[in-house]
Amino acid sequence: MDGTVLVADDDRTIRTVLTQALTRAGVRVHATSSLTTLMRWVAEGKGDAIITDVMMPDGNGLEMLPKIHHDRPGLPVIVISAQNNIMTAIQANEANAFDYLPKPFDLPDLMKRVRTALESRRQARKTPAQVGTGDVKENSLPLIGSSQVMQKLYQSVAQIMNSDLPILISGESGVGKSLLARVLHDYSDRRNLPFVTMTQLDFETVDGPAKAIARAKGGSILIEEISDLSKEAQGRFVRMIDTFTEPTPRFIGTLQADAAGFVENETIRKDLYYRLGGVTLDVPTLRDRIEDLPELIEHFQAQITKKNAVSKDFVEDVIHLFRRYSWPGNVRQLQNVITRLILTARKDIVSLDEAEYALRDQPEMSQVFMSQKGDKLGQDVDRHVRRYFRMHGDSLPPSGLYDRILREIEIPLIEISLEATGGNQAKCADLLGINRNTLRKKINELDIKVTRGRKLM
Repeated sequence: MDGTVLVADDDRTIRTVLTQALTRAGVRVHATSSLTTLMRWVAEGKGDAIITDVMMPDGNGLEMLPKIHHDRPGLPVIVISAQNNIMTAIQANEANAFDYLPKPFDLPDLMKRVRTALESRRQARKTPAQVGTGDVKENSLPLIGSSQVMQKLYQSVAQIMNSDLPILISGESGVGKSLLARVLHDYSDRRNLPFVTMTQLDFETVDGPAKAIARAKGGSILIEEISDLSKEAQGRFVRMIDTFTEPTPRFIGTLQADAAGFVENETIRKDLYYRLGGVTLDVPTLRDRIEDLPELIEHFQAQITKKNAVSKDFVEDVIHLFRRYSWPGNVRQLQNVITRLILTARKDIVSLDEAEYALRDQPEMSQVFMSQKGDKLGQDVDRHVRRYFRMHGDSLPPSGLYDRILREIEIPLIEISLEATGGNQAKCADLLGINRNTLRKKINELDIKVTRGRKLM
């Protein structure tokens, strides 16, 4: 590599690492912790590329990009930021940044991008900076998460935001496909035009597609779960795409699995896939980005507090429980569970007991309880008894609790022991360490059925 790179970051470690790496690659480096100094260097004509952080002690690096492009057209700026959300990626794209990388970044990857930036030094961007998002607040964004898979999605969204290419969004139910489609519209240059969602009903009439295009007026048209459309409806969709007139809307389709698989089994027509598959965005499942869980919970807490004026927190054990769960319903399922817990918790802090009770009937939750390593019988009994008390609210359970709890333990203990000994009561009594007459008495009292058969052990 050859050239001079200006580095602006208030983190001394990052400045040192970048300076050493770039110098070894043959690049001259000017590093600073001040945006003021960076802008002075730019005004003096220094540098063939810039690497800048967003949040600096004396300003915002993104806000400086328009002035940099005005004063030094064609000077590539690579933005790095610890604010790892879709808004930062979108703003970097709208401010005409050459590239954007979230922190922590991969150094070899950054070096490749610097090389590309230096090689394109003489080529100024042709696309002018877009108008900002105005008063849109980060906490209102529907896509939350700092995980690597989400960062890649943010970057892809920012890159195709203002293109005319049709888009396919794939992902499991509840991951936020429709929300992503809305983001693609609301932050694009079509934001002031209509966003129209089409359903199966819109394709049942001959003039349904034409009416949808008329409503869109050059905005965006979303077709949810295209694999659910009949072959006839898909055919009308293809004809709609082929015959549209100006102004041309942008088409966005969603589906719950890999499009190629649907095409292979002929659930989706090939011609429809080819017309919609300009760009494919895969939205990750919650279990594939479980590190985003705390951010998502905090986001939903804020939403619920704002809407219902109810504020609740979670003990750390609840977060650990959530991390062990696979969340087959994804972010939508998490939102429903968080909402339920906050609205029904009896205290200001949601307990592990309450969280387990709320999740007890959720799909795949039994695997979590079974996989809790190190759990002892006493812990299971503790959970059971606490749930039993909670079911009675502010009242105490009926008297005789001791015998009822012991009975619930005795029945499976004796039944399993009898199964293990093939129904041999003498061996079962010895296994349990009780008198044979005591065992017979328990069998009669508890109405336990004894079946002789093959031993389990």
